[in-house]
Amino acid sequence: MSYLVLSIMFNHMVEHNNDKLDNIFQALADPTRREKVRLIASNDRTVSELAAPFDMSLAAISKHIKVLERAGLLNKTTKGRTNISRLNPDSLSSAIEWLRFYE
Repeated sequence: MSYLVLSIMFNHMVEHNNDKLDNIFQALADPTRREKVRLIASNDRTVSELAAPFDMSLAAISKHIKVLERAGLLNKTTKGRTNISRLNPDSLSSAIEWLRFYE
């Protein structure tokens, strides 16, 4: 492969990884979302269960959940009319690798 092709591939990988890291760290920057991750880590939760410890509307909770989903930190499934959130621990691996480099 030519240097140009390798350079383009590498740049694409770095940019993609940076976007992923940015989304993860942005999601974890908020203490409410970090608490939601902690709650989901021990057990899958419904939106109502995630909302219970906080004094905020279900709409606000849903926005926080969407940020966590966009970052890949959780997956949401629907059973009937109930949305269940599950932690996606694999998504943290890129952030852990980045942090470990600077450890």
